[in-house]
Amino acid sequence: MAVDLLLGLQWGDEGKGKIVDVLTRNYDIIARFQGGPNAGHTLEFDGIKHVLHTIPSGIFHEDAINLVGNGVVIDPVIFQKELDNLSRFNLDIKKKLLISRKAHLILPTHRLLDAASEASKGKAKIGSTLKGIGPTYMDKTGRNGIRVGDLELDNWQEKYRALADKHERMIDFYKADIQYDLAELEGQFFKAIDTLKSLTFIDSEEYLYRAQAEGKTILAEGAQGSLLDIDFGTYPFVTSSNTTAAGACTGLGVAPGAINEVFGIFKAYTTRVGSGPFPTELFDENGETMGRVGNEFGATTGRPRRCGWLDLVALKYAVQVNGVTQLMMMKGDVLSGFDKLKVCTAYNYKGEQISHLPYNIEAENVTPVYTELNGWKEDLTSMKDASQFPAALNAYIEFLEDELQVPIKIVSVGPDRTQTIHR
Repeated sequence: MAVDLLLGLQWGDEGKGKIVDVLTRNYDIIARFQGGPNAGHTLEFDGIKHVLHTIPSGIFHEDAINLVGNGVVIDPVIFQKELDNLSRFNLDIKKKLLISRKAHLILPTHRLLDAASEASKGKAKIGSTLKGIGPTYMDKTGRNGIRVGDLELDNWQEKYRALADKHERMIDFYKADIQYDLAELEGQFFKAIDTLKSLTFIDSEEYLYRAQAEGKTILAEGAQGSLLDIDFGTYPFVTSSNTTAAGACTGLGVAPGAINEVFGIFKAYTTRVGSGPFPTELFDENGETMGRVGNEFGATTGRPRRCGWLDLVALKYAVQVNGVTQLMMMKGDVLSGFDKLKVCTAYNYKGEQISHLPYNIEAENVTPVYTELNGWKEDLTSMKDASQFPAALNAYIEFLEDELQVPIKIVSVGPDRTQTIHR
């Protein structure tokens, strides 16, 4: 059986958690393949809002197995808090949640290093979530990291001590004004490690290989968005892992030929958290309205998201890089009430009009070229079927499909799992 893949196509926060939750009933296994607790997947149903940071979004479905893959970095303290939040829902976590032995651990000193490094950059800071993600991936590629499987070895605490001592020397090097009590942080960390060790560790690549051979259905769930990919995103304002389709192969041990459907999720407009270029960003009443109506605050950080018109140049780029086969448009309801909508269909790049994403999209190099479309006034949130869509919304969707050459199969008209319309 093939593996289906679900990805965000913008700068994250597209609504992946909700769509995974909607699709989960079609899959036996939901596997998270990259990123760490800097991601926040929001699910809303039965009047309750859930935010997951590391645990895959299929955890609330009775029959789905949820796998944290080798490409993920895990903060045991945050992970324990997630488990505590789930405890009231009577879930069989031991059975439903599996952890790859090859996943790396975020240490308390990784978070301190993150803070020290960001503070030392001054105005050049990249907008890190300060969760220790970058330093953990640096240790992974530097072959210094501690993995989940190490917890089963007798000498893992010796490895921990050696790495934490090295980190403290690095923190001193930054000469940043970082105040911390490492003993207190380590107390929380080791307590959380005990909780983590109570879960089921597996050799995940072998598990997934056997699952495919047995005909199990698998959905690989990404975090962040394609424009935050370490290779293909707006570097250096990116995350530290591959958020694109290729990352599912390396983050799970799945062969490229096993990837079948690639579901690409995007908002009907564009948002971004933190620093970095954003060609269609709005600083006017329209941008303020998008942020307010869309409740645009980071699920992990709480930071307000920057808002702007849909950038089709960047979206087309993400569709191409990922080989997207189906699109899903989120937050269509947020655009209700605008008289006119703008869509960026090209860039004026250093005096030349181009339709592809160039190496540098900083404001001094790029000016968006817009196509204007009619807006709609109707409230979409109570609609149950695509036949109820206003003509202007249908025209907007058809315009995007024509530009992207990929069908939009799902339109979300609200945060609840029931506010999801299939076309």
